[in-house]
Amino acid sequence: MPGQATPARGGGSREPTRGRCVPAGCAALRPAGGTPRTTRRAARTGRGRPQRQHHHRVPRAGGGVGRVDTVRPTAQRGWTSALAPQGRRPVTRTVDQAQVVLVTGASSGIGRATALEAARHGDHVTVLARSVSELQDLVTECVAVGAASASVAVADVSDDARVAEVVQLAVARHGHLDAVFHCAGVVTYGRAEEVTPDDFTAVITTNLLGSAILARHVVRVFREQEHGVLVLVGSLLGHVTVPDMTPYVVSKWGVRALAKQLALENDDLPHVHIAHVAPGSVDTPIYDNALDSAGAVNAPPPPVISPERAARVVYRQLRSPRAESQTALANFALIWAHNFVPFAWRRLVGPVFRAVSHRRPDTEAQKG
Repeated sequence: MPGQATPARGGGSREPTRGRCVPAGCAALRPAGGTPRTTRRAARTGRGRPQRQHHHRVPRAGGGVGRVDTVRPTAQRGWTSALAPQGRRPVTRTVDQAQVVLVTGASSGIGRATALEAARHGDHVTVLARSVSELQDLVTECVAVGAASASVAVADVSDDARVAEVVQLAVARHGHLDAVFHCAGVVTYGRAEEVTPDDFTAVITTNLLGSAILARHVVRVFREQEHGVLVLVGSLLGHVTVPDMTPYVVSKWGVRALAKQLALENDDLPHVHIAHVAPGSVDTPIYDNALDSAGAVNAPPPPVISPERAARVVYRQLRSPRAESQTALANFALIWAHNFVPFAWRRLVGPVFRAVSHRRPDTEAQKG
């Protein structure tokens, strides 16, 4: 009847104003003549009373409990990705779950900075370079800044058998592999007809074939486990052309093409990502160690950023992978000029590049 509450299933009562069921005994907590402040519209829009975030307590190995948050599923093993498909049911993961990552070219520059960035996030870090002596201090530093674990792998990225072994060892040690940051690279300077055949081959082999060799083994693992991020560190010179660096420019254009091809071939798995990061001028030892055919050591042309800044962009791909990323806004301006005003680019790039990059004479060419 009007003005009376009708019985509700489960011992509740039905309000005459809204026709809602509330538990018996709770009607007295309502404002007189009022309705709930949090309505269905508020629940949908997030306005009104804030919704509670639910946490669950789960036992940890070795005793104690850890908090588990409910998050959107973006991959297996607690993967987090901005590119995850919508509309799937939530899954749970521990908030302090460490990722398993492999960093190549970790002896210096962007590779070393990326390894330390991963360590600061508490990940399991494997660092790879051609000499173990270059990595001992890095492993100690990784543990000191918070790595869940740190290990050394010695390999040349152009050695197919050894690269396969390193990848399988990482998977065997942790049960899976979440990300690989490929930062290894070699630079040489000189015109195409002046660079020695050995130097030209070394640059193409390390930069391009090394990327392809690593990708072959890493992608196979990612496809089997149906998640993972492979980050290929290319260069701004994979987007533009400059004089006197033909082997390096060709190799970096190839790395960019490789990333695009791998992304296309793995588009059927939503949680397998191939990311390409293009640093511009970064203050790394690679410039100190590379000589051009005229015997002058080159410096990074301005504007120059630190390896740590580039590493943050590289590591960011683990949580928010993007097909293409630049490390500085200046890269976009240079790419635009190269693509849309090619006549001006060809007239100016040679004199400007030589003026800002040559620094001092030296006598010995080295790999970086």
